[in-house]
Amino acid sequence: MNARDNIRIANCSGYYGDKLSAAKELIEGGPIDFLTGDYLAELTMGILYSQKLKRGEDMGYVGTFLKQYRDVAKTCQAKGIKIVVNAGGLNPKSMANELNKINEELSLEMNVAYIDGDDIVDDLSTLQDQGEEFIHLDKHVPISSSGCEIITANVYLGAWGIVKALDLGADVVICPRVTDASLVIGPAAWKFGWKRDDFDKLSGALAAGHIIECGAQTTGGNYAFFEEVKTFKDIGYPIAEIYEDGSFMITKHENTGGLISTGTVTAQLLYEISSPDYVNPDVIGHFDSLLLEDLGNDKVMVTACKGSPPNNTHKVCVNLAGGYRNGMELILTGLDIEEKAEIFVTALFDLLGGKDQFDEVTIDLHRTDKSDPETHEEAMAMLRIDLKSKDPNLVGRLFTAKIIELALANYPGFFSKQPPGPGSPFIRYWPTLIDSKHVSEKIHILSEEHTVYPTSLEIDENKIASTIIETKIEKQTYTEFEEIPFGRIIGARSGDKGGCANLGIWARSDDIYSFVYHYLTVEQLKILLPDLNKYEIERYELPNIRSLNFYIKDILEDGASSNTKVDALAKSLGEYLRAKHVNVPKDLINGDNND
Repeated sequence: MNARDNIRIANCSGYYGDKLSAAKELIEGGPIDFLTGDYLAELTMGILYSQKLKRGEDMGYVGTFLKQYRDVAKTCQAKGIKIVVNAGGLNPKSMANELNKINEELSLEMNVAYIDGDDIVDDLSTLQDQGEEFIHLDKHVPISSSGCEIITANVYLGAWGIVKALDLGADVVICPRVTDASLVIGPAAWKFGWKRDDFDKLSGALAAGHIIECGAQTTGGNYAFFEEVKTFKDIGYPIAEIYEDGSFMITKHENTGGLISTGTVTAQLLYEISSPDYVNPDVIGHFDSLLLEDLGNDKVMVTACKGSPPNNTHKVCVNLAGGYRNGMELILTGLDIEEKAEIFVTALFDLLGGKDQFDEVTIDLHRTDKSDPETHEEAMAMLRIDLKSKDPNLVGRLFTAKIIELALANYPGFFSKQPPGPGSPFIRYWPTLIDSKHVSEKIHILSEEHTVYPTSLEIDENKIASTIIETKIEKQTYTEFEEIPFGRIIGARSGDKGGCANLGIWARSDDIYSFVYHYLTVEQLKILLPDLNKYEIERYELPNIRSLNFYIKDILEDGASSNTKVDALAKSLGEYLRAKHVNVPKDLINGDNND
């Protein structure tokens, strides 16, 4: 296909804090048509809320994007590159105002549009009166039962507001809380003039958006088989070259570090999903239909992604003021670790007046110590104690003071991993849905306001089930097995989905996938990772990319800010699984099982 048949969309940011120079590198490194940036995790909305409280109502946007824009704006105007980002956060209007100031300062003629309509925090009471209960997607209880103050509530908007802004002549579109993939769907739909019911085409753009949304995670970053990446120096950021039929190629600029392969693309497809039916306000993409082809030279072609009409609901990100928390990590060394932990915990809560006064108490003993240690550190275990309360005084200096009181009066070898600190507020994430009839997007450009309504209100379609025909995976018979680390035959990627987590795994040959498909049931996963036993787990199959995905409910409590796990975002859960030893057929170990 020639240049007129495609649109090249490059993503320079996967989170708030990503590499600032990536925008400039993408703009100057080769031809692109659009620059996108994804800055908003669920927790980020709470961070931006705190920013507004501390620095004023004009704040609440991703300030680092202003530096990025200043670095690239002149070049973007000269090359005709348009920009679509969700850096508007909680205050897209103020972000747009700041960009206009930069344009004036640099004598640029870049039309800036901003979108709002996602923020419903002031409408929640009225919406509840109209029957919206805001049921928690995982806990299945209404928000009225939370007992917490609501601090932010933002609807995940779709792509058609972006399309409208581009139709009206925008060179820069500042978005609030849109879905991550909308940043890519919007430009592609605008470029090719797609209609709202072009669901297969939109589904392809949805998949492309999901693949490039996390920046360098698609180009070799956080990749299970990291030894395949020749260099991580000057790692390139991903580009989706999308075609009119919805197919696309994932690539990066030449002469940059990193890697793009079917493996890195598969890993990102599995990141932070549950069902293969990937729900978006504009289309449901069926990831168990798409096909990958490695073209070599850091190019992967993606085709055949099927789509179906969206639901008549929109997801809402609600953040609650959960209360206050504090915690400390104590090091236990040598013999009798469990007994040392028990006498310390007993003494501490005697001094504090018991556990019942706290909203939540979490005590974890991490047995990192080894028998007959060869180094001092190998003799150490970690005791972590976390407290939560609506009362900041209960988890403040009183808590840490009582721990310090025991420093010379309890177990031998007492010391802590960090100095004591005050309690801090934490946020509870509340994922929920709202009827799409309550949702509208407002597009502001050149002193005009335009309204866009959701697809479910604009088309006369009923939701259809996945069009994918179930694939039968034949079970093979093996006679000889060898115990090896699981990660020698599978890749994995994991991440957070609010209070839940997903653990996606993939195989690099049909034979390995056949073995893993039949071996790695939910029950077997819990045997391998016994600390998952208490959680409900759903398994999904994606045989088209030789993958399985496990959706683990409630493992992260109420999101990253509220849970007390060492890995609060479940980023390393996949590597934990890959470290486990399993009995693998020798034929799969000794054969050439890579693509």
